[in-house]
Amino acid sequence: MSPATVRQYTRSPYVSLDSFPRIEQPVGKRGGVSKGQIVEVDGRKLSLTNLDKVLYPEAGFTKGQIIDYYVRVAPVLLPHFAGHPLTLKRYPGGVNQQYFYEKNAPSHRPDWVKVAPIWSEGNNRNVNYVLLNDLPTLVWVANLASIELHPSLSLAKDIDCPQMIVFDLDPGPPATIVECSQVGIWLRDIFAHFGLKSFPKTSGSKGLQVYVPLHTSTSYDETKPFAHALARLLENEHKDLVVSDMKKSLRTNKVLVDWSQNDEHKTTVGVYSLRAKERPTVSTPVKWDEVEICLKKRDPNLLVFEASQVLDRVEKMGDLFEPVLTLKQKLPKLAGIEASQPEAISRGLEIAAQADEPRPSRKKTAPAKKAASRKRKV
Repeated sequence: MSPATVRQYTRSPYVSLDSFPRIEQPVGKRGGVSKGQIVEVDGRKLSLTNLDKVLYPEAGFTKGQIIDYYVRVAPVLLPHFAGHPLTLKRYPGGVNQQYFYEKNAPSHRPDWVKVAPIWSEGNNRNVNYVLLNDLPTLVWVANLASIELHPSLSLAKDIDCPQMIVFDLDPGPPATIVECSQVGIWLRDIFAHFGLKSFPKTSGSKGLQVYVPLHTSTSYDETKPFAHALARLLENEHKDLVVSDMKKSLRTNKVLVDWSQNDEHKTTVGVYSLRAKERPTVSTPVKWDEVEICLKKRDPNLLVFEASQVLDRVEKMGDLFEPVLTLKQKLPKLAGIEASQPEAISRGLEIAAQADEPRPSRKKTAPAKKAASRKRKV
């Protein structure tokens, strides 16, 4: 982010936090903001602690401001998380300190926090995943310093059926999100040939992510090989820019098309989630027009958004990711796709292109004109 656009955050006011009824007096105050307070959120009692603690040292962004952001963005965030098993990524000491993933819901959780027991082969037991279904749960999760929110691609009630297929485009330095924009546009165009719509969002870190909503009967046994085959196809056609293998030695100045996220055991950072970077950047839905402009101007800063900017965008544009919630689409059935063969995608594209070609229209033959009979002069 250029110096002209660097934002400095203050510790007050927490407008959205102050709107909640306080059940008890704050534990203490500093600079007008309480260190801790017990509030009521939609009828649920919550104890918020260490609100003054700076978790983003470079930006001076506090835990209270993290909670505040999540409260404000909740109307568009929650529909994308509801019903999906959630993995917490917690940073109790801040973004520069040690973090940990938490799949199993903490035992000290309030009894109103909904969980979903999902069988874990690795642990040989059920793991109780948090379901981020409502605002009190979101505030509770944020108060745990879970800066990042990582939902499953599946709903808990049908864990083997992904609701979407996802491509995580990760640039290897010195490549940036500019190069990811080019790869994202190629992906968009390929899916368009199959008659499918795709939606981009920033990762909130260095890259770009492309989502293709499905919401139809499918499985990871279908989506993962398809994603792998497509990544390999892009690698074959654009060897100078694309790689589908995760080896870091192969990724210098190239874009990794990470297809492996399409797995029941993996998660991808959720839309509108903060990222634990130097600044409070957000995984932000964007328009394809914005992706094209980033590529044209070759300016990676055009696709970097911090918390306050995202709130402004939501106010002006609404939820650009809303179609991902409900749009029903089916991946094409392609011979050989189960083996992740890129040729299967190529053949499918050829068939799709042929189907799109206008059929030559038959020239209508004009009816033969009857020879006009000449009148003979008598």
